This record gives sequence, C-alpha cells and structure tokens, in this order.
Amino acid sequence: MDVSRVSIGLAGALDHAIIAELAPAIESLGFRALWLNDTPDGDALAGLAVAAGVTTTLRLGTGVIPLDRRDASEIVGALAGLPQGRLSLGVGSGAARHPLGLVSRGVRELTERSEASIFVGALGPKMRRMAAETADGVLFNWLTPAASADAMNDLRRDAGGRGGNARDVRGVLYVRTAMTEDARGALHAEAERYGSYPSYASNLERIGATAIETTIDGSVSGALAARVAEYERSVDEVVLRAVTAEQSVEAYLDFIRKAAA
Repeated sequence: MDVSRVSIGLAGALDHAIIAELAPAIESLGFRALWLNDTPDGDALAGLAVAAGVTTTLRLGTGVIPLDRRDASEIVGALAGLPQGRLSLGVGSGAARHPLGLVSRGVRELTERSEASIFVGALGPKMRRMAAETADGVLFNWLTPAASADAMNDLRRDAGGRGGNARDVRGVLYVRTAMTEDARGALHAEAERYGSYPSYASNLERIGATAIETTIDGSVSGALAARVAEYERSVDEVVLRAVTAEQSVEAYLDFIRKAAA
C-alpha cells in the first residue's frame, strides 16, 4: 500500500481538541491528506483550520460541503486563514431541486475566487461528467474496486475535451473502513444507513453491489492492504473514512497507526 496516495477521513463534528491531536499524527505517518465532512453540527472548514495550525505539509480536504446549505460566497468567506495551496475543497448538491445548475455555478465561483483545488462529490453520471469538465477532481463514494475503475475510465473520457492532460483531473474515493472487531457493528450500521437513502440506493443498484461490499473490514488480516491495492489501480487517492467503536483520541490514533502499518 502506497501510504502517500492514502488519506484519512474523519467526522467534521469531531471535537477540535481531538482534531488537533490527530492531524500531526496523520502527517508524521506519511498520509497524503486529512479530509473532514461538513454537517449541520460539524463545520469542516473550521476543523481544517485547526488541523492547518498544527501541520505544515499535510493536505486538507472537505468531503463535501452541500451548496444548498452553504453557498459559494459563504464558503469563500470562510477560507480566510486557511492554506489554500494545501486545500481540496469538496462541494456537492445536497438536496437541491436543480443540482447540476447549483453545483456548476458553485464550482465556477469557487474556482474564480479561491486558490483551492475544487472537487465535486458526485454519485450519478451527469454530475460526474459536469465535474470532469469543470472541476479539479471528483469525489467518489460507496464504490467497489470494479465500479471505481469504471468511474475513473468515464472521468478520463469526460475530462479529455478540456485540453491539457485529462489525468490532471483527479479521482478521489471515500471508503468507509473499520480496523478493529469492535468497530464492525458501527461499520455495518453506517452501510445500512446510507443504503437506505434513495440516491445512494440507486447508485448501489447501478453498480450491482450492497453498501457493505464497498467498505473495508481491516480487522481481517491482509484485507486493508489488498483492497486498497485494488482501488489504487484506478483512483488517484483513497480516503479511509475512519469508523471506530468510540469517538476518542485513543480509538482514532489506533485506527491511524493500524492503517499506516
């Protein structure tokens, strides 16, 4: 496993004191980036500002900020003080009625008004195509290795008309991952929850997989390295979205160290 192509994903709602302890460990172990999701109770950019203050080279990412809840102008205003050269700014449509238009406008404004790399969280083919044609990259979620290879083939094809090198448009994959036996229940609960959402259920049906089949149970010997190696054959970056039995510094540090090993 090439750890320089692997990142760690955490909940944006984590206490900032925990983020401040974890970010230096993630950097020192050689991971590419720290990604935080953005939720109503968890401001990803605020959390990344904490991480930026205790790291120097670690890339920082949001996965993803819903533009129907935080528009592009608000996001730009929240970037003050963040090292934008290290920032991958992931955005998505949320529950917008006209998602393609909203995200297209958001990508354009964020590209014009920030120095961050702009990524689009995209499940369906239309959003992925738009992202390939306009953004710096696409954030994929809940994909098997075979489905991720198909998605990356589509990404390269759709980015080919932009001019330059189509490989400059990056494909990043979030993978829910547990590293201990006591976290298996949380991993299955997470998969069941997302599998019940209509948009995710449609995506899973399209690729012919269940949600749990797109996750990694790293408590099984060799499973993490084998699955990450499969993903690395296609995607540019794998984000191990940490699923732990408890939200504590010790549990997350254990996850990070086991992932690095």
